[in-house]
Amino acid sequence: MAAAAVANGTKKIEQTGRSKSGVISGPSNPMVTPLLTDLYQFTMAYAYWKAGKQNERAVFDLYFRKNPFGGEYTIFAGLEECIKFIAHYKLTDDEITFIRSSLPPSCEDAFYNYLRGINCSDIEIYSIPEGSVVFPKVPLMRIEGPIAVVQLLETAFVNLINYASLVTTNAARHRFVVGKSKLLLEFGLRRAQGPDGGMSASRYCYMGGFDATSNVAAGNLFGIPLRGTHSHAFVSSFMSPDEINEKSLKHHGGSSVCKDFVSLVKTWLGKLKRSRLLGGIFNETNQSELAAFTSYGLAFPGSFLALVDTYDVMRSGVPNFCAVALALNDLGYSAFGIRLDSGDLAYQSCEARKFFQTIEKEFGVPGFGKMNITASNDLNEETLDALKKQGHDVDSFGIGTNLVTCYAQPALGVVFKLVEINNQPRIKLSEEVTKVSIPCKKRCFRLYGKEGYPLVDIMTGENERPPKVGERILCRHPFIESKRAYVVPQRIEELLKCFWPGSSDKTREDLPPLKEIRKRCIEQLEQMRPDHMRRLNPTPYKVSVSGKLYDFIHFLWLNEAPVGELQ
Repeated sequence: MAAAAVANGTKKIEQTGRSKSGVISGPSNPMVTPLLTDLYQFTMAYAYWKAGKQNERAVFDLYFRKNPFGGEYTIFAGLEECIKFIAHYKLTDDEITFIRSSLPPSCEDAFYNYLRGINCSDIEIYSIPEGSVVFPKVPLMRIEGPIAVVQLLETAFVNLINYASLVTTNAARHRFVVGKSKLLLEFGLRRAQGPDGGMSASRYCYMGGFDATSNVAAGNLFGIPLRGTHSHAFVSSFMSPDEINEKSLKHHGGSSVCKDFVSLVKTWLGKLKRSRLLGGIFNETNQSELAAFTSYGLAFPGSFLALVDTYDVMRSGVPNFCAVALALNDLGYSAFGIRLDSGDLAYQSCEARKFFQTIEKEFGVPGFGKMNITASNDLNEETLDALKKQGHDVDSFGIGTNLVTCYAQPALGVVFKLVEINNQPRIKLSEEVTKVSIPCKKRCFRLYGKEGYPLVDIMTGENERPPKVGERILCRHPFIESKRAYVVPQRIEELLKCFWPGSSDKTREDLPPLKEIRKRCIEQLEQMRPDHMRRLNPTPYKVSVSGKLYDFIHFLWLNEAPVGELQ
């Protein structure tokens, strides 16, 4: 995502969705154009135009049918890119020429003149704010406007929401497992599905609660904090400390210089070998690894972090790291920590922590026992949960493949359904009840209980009287008659807000910066009842309709469904 924009020198995006002049900027990904759609959207547009229906006022709901990853919640993401898309929606002459070549020659020339004049000035978009916790069947977005234009937006909208919401939810689930105190680092760029997937993953994982990314382009474009150290290749590229030519290092905050930092490191390694408390843990460490760590410490004395599993974690990697870290400490620097990338992460982290704490105690180095330990190596939600149950001493987790590819579930299943045209409600029927749409233009509310947790989301007809605090409200399952309950809400939140008013005089909601969306996501998750959030057997969150809307759904259902005849 946005790879071409970076290559072409596009400046860093102001994460308000607007430029400093107040104009909404274009899509982050230059491939998001009016041609990012399915062919049938243009064939339907021609058929609407041919029938004189292209300007009929339609209402579509964008929603999903089932929460991902076996859970009971989803995080809504991708709204800002949808707004950027429609703010700049305009077919160019070259694009229209291509469309003409892709449609049958029988299509009339006047249709292409119609396409040339299309923009989104008459489109209205009502949406749940980005970063919100959302649930199946509740419209994430309601799109109103001329039917041909709205359908031309459909594929791009579904594409922009689907992966964004899926990977944000995946990130949020990882955050929930490790808790608030651990650092989560997204390391997925090299395993993501292409540059688009990599850039989107970095952005939306940060939104979902991750703290930083290894993706430099995402750091530049979206303002996400960057983290990274070195690879095994760096360690194995060295042969011995003798090949380090520049051995001097200036004292931190001072003018004096240590002329032979390499010798200082070796001195500390000797002290560790002779240590009464550390005796027997290691003997001779790998000298090429020691050279690599020393060289890296010379390059980054204020942020030294070493990958310690190239040869042997406890017999070489950790002692070599400590020797460099202690030498840096002598010069006034504080090393950052180690990274573990293989083996038994729980055991190794605990043993490394004991090693650090022993050094702090024996050599009187304050804070050394709290050295940061980062773990990576194909981590996922399940392994994080297992580590937590085993007990570990990891402070930070670097997660890549399983996170950004959403390996546990590759798609969310967002749909885009017509619910009203020319003020006439429409319904889509199916033998599968889960695929029956909820008709008409709706308002959506979240009802909160006495303890402050959300109890239920309720959809009502647009013209129904909205629910009120302290008032007894009947909430019904949209399709199952026996599932119903009364709720007396202590707080009510209307979910759909106007993010694109079109030609109406409604006030448009601002597009908040990425950090504010991330904050909203974290706050929303904290509001949820714990049993809705747990990994195993979470309690389903209730999504309902009002009594009036329930009756209308079933009236329309019976009215539209053909009556069978038995012979």
